[in-house]
Amino acid sequence: MESITTRAPIDAPDLPGHGSAAAARMRLPETAELLAKEFGPGAYVGYSMGGRVALHLALAHPHLVSHLVLCSTTAGIDNPDERAARRASDQSLAAHLRTVGLETFLMEWTAQPMFASLTRSRHDDEVRLANTAEGLASSLELAGTGEQDPLWDRLHILNMPVLVVTGANDAKFTEIGHRLVDAIGDNARHISFPDTGHAVPFERSADFAALVTAFLR
Repeated sequence: MESITTRAPIDAPDLPGHGSAAAARMRLPETAELLAKEFGPGAYVGYSMGGRVALHLALAHPHLVSHLVLCSTTAGIDNPDERAARRASDQSLAAHLRTVGLETFLMEWTAQPMFASLTRSRHDDEVRLANTAEGLASSLELAGTGEQDPLWDRLHILNMPVLVVTGANDAKFTEIGHRLVDAIGDNARHISFPDTGHAVPFERSADFAALVTAFLR
């Protein structure tokens, strides 16, 4: 985030269940309302869960959002059976996290194929280990994709410039990225970084920052 250059200040809050907000327990709409009240008008950039929060905020308060960046994220699962299955999976994962502990869980999480091209650093590991097992587990239970109401049928009301960013090696979210743009309309565009997985802001930090900076000008 520090590489994104704008004339306005940049705020990067920890989301509920993460970092300094590990003790907070909120669903996505509640988190979006909190951020809207705390930060007000501006450009909103969200990665993964943060993108889902930003999407909720933009739909609830479009007048507050000058620009919207959605990176490796989704508008939810619209098939009820698939959503129920994902909810059960998130709950099972939360129980597993509580059992094995934070460090083991993070090793398992970052070993997933969608993070195969992510180079780990000591700083990134320290940031991840600043979380707590209970905080992340509660986030999965309250704000996981399976718990989220699908937003697809409302995306057409977004009228601000929208940038959708994915990594080309992350086939699932690249496909979702195309669908997001189709659902939003002509004010949205999709950029997919080649040879990049799910964690675009970490794998291609300088390129991602340059892209967002140019988009916000």
